Amino acid sequence: METGLVKNGIYEGEITGFNSRGDGVCRLDGRAVFVPRALPGEIWRVRVVKVTRSAVWGRGEQLLSASPLRREPPCPVFGKCGGCAAMHMDYGLELQFKLGRVNDALRRIGGLDLRAERIVGAAETEGYRNKAIYNFAPGPVCGFYRPRSHDVIGVERCLLQPEDFDRAAGALLDWMKAAGVPAYDEATGRGLIRHLFLRKTASHFAACVVAAGPVDMAAAEALRRACPSLTGVLVCENKAPGNVVLDGPIRLLWGSPTVEEALCSVRLDLSPLTFFQVNTAQAEALYRLAGEYAEPAGRTVLDLYCGAGAIGLAVARDAARLVGSDIVPDAVVNARQNAVKNGVTHAEYICGDASDVARKLAADGLRPDVIITDPPRRGMDEPVLAAIAAMGPERLVYVSCDPATLARDLKRLGGLGYVPRRCAAVDMFPRTFHVETCVLLSKLNVEHHIEVYLDLDELDITSAETKASYGEIKEYVQEHFGLSVSNLYIAQVKRKYGIIERDNYNLPKSDDTKQPQCPAEKEAAIVEALEYFKMI
Repeated sequence: METGLVKNGIYEGEITGFNSRGDGVCRLDGRAVFVPRALPGEIWRVRVVKVTRSAVWGRGEQLLSASPLRREPPCPVFGKCGGCAAMHMDYGLELQFKLGRVNDALRRIGGLDLRAERIVGAAETEGYRNKAIYNFAPGPVCGFYRPRSHDVIGVERCLLQPEDFDRAAGALLDWMKAAGVPAYDEATGRGLIRHLFLRKTASHFAACVVAAGPVDMAAAEALRRACPSLTGVLVCENKAPGNVVLDGPIRLLWGSPTVEEALCSVRLDLSPLTFFQVNTAQAEALYRLAGEYAEPAGRTVLDLYCGAGAIGLAVARDAARLVGSDIVPDAVVNARQNAVKNGVTHAEYICGDASDVARKLAADGLRPDVIITDPPRRGMDEPVLAAIAAMGPERLVYVSCDPATLARDLKRLGGLGYVPRRCAAVDMFPRTFHVETCVLLSKLNVEHHIEVYLDLDELDITSAETKASYGEIKEYVQEHFGLSVSNLYIAQVKRKYGIIERDNYNLPKSDDTKQPQCPAEKEAAIVEALEYFKMI
């Protein structure tokens, strides 16, 4: 596409909306230009920093006319740290963007007429997080990653965290400096301290030091001196080169290994590896919404991706039977303990993926009336969706933290006989551009269940491929970068980063075959997608 726009050229334009990442969008010379931290209605002088056939990126050089909804960010590292993205705007505008993001994905990716009927805003937009991961790098420095990188930006006070979190991170950093303990260097694999994982509830506060080798009681004592409210200190010995934080054995240095949380009249013990929503107050709002959609009373409920059992126990206490499933063994143990803790005797938990659970339930002659699913950000693989349809529940409640993968899965479920009926969003992550969505689906014809054949060959894939398909990677790159990438380019980048492909998959037919090489801009976009799906 021909354009008069040139790199480093400066142009004047009006911001007319947002893209899916929260960048302002203006039109220059007939092209959509993405401008970070620009708000609708503003006039900017924009420097063009990148021009491709499919998208143009700019940088705001001068704000000529500001939106009345613009706010002065209270954080000194806003724009440098990747933790926050919306501190420069009124909270009402942030909610409007998030609701629009959900509805745009439903329409554009899912091809649906469904619209989220509302978004549930948060009463507190600061200090709401009950979990945080502080990163360490040579210096040493402690803080959070720069956007789309692993460069650590030093942060002394993060407004999204309770002050105890910053105090604990600062204490560990001071101990490292005083004792000469080096931070881990991702480039060389040398050094010791990698992360500090923190979890806090009304009654408990646990800290887990993530290190590339042994850590002794001196670290625990430094944390306890700074934070008298600590109830447990653990160590995760993570020697793996990847970016998974809690990857390795975890041992207790002092105190309790778990924290207790309470929501929706359910008391939960949470271990370090157990998933739980980061905003307790908003989790209650989300679970109430899921319960309203599920109508579980007197029914058999299956809770997929159950984690510690939180959503199932909160929603289905008055169900006839509750079955939970998770692929993480520690989470299943946690969920069983929480069912006992809350006196829920009609619950059982199975360790395995959705397809395994479907086969077990079918063998037992049981079909759930309601399925509640809260998958990770990448959504659900097609065999899992097929397994859900094969079980034939009357109602399906889908909780999602990514509008794009949600819309994709809703489209696929439509082909399996399930139609979305209601949808609402919940602001789980104020001052960021992330949003939770809850959707109710029902069968087109509840008189007949849908038979779906599961081809076991579909499950014969490598561990890396189970994380995201080629189509999912393409969708991510298109959604976030406006770029189209081929299977060949994805395969080239995957091989470059050590992800082994199936035999002969996307390989040249002979050693002499010449293939086009992935351009640098597309490689960068694919790499971000692979990082997003935890493949590298």
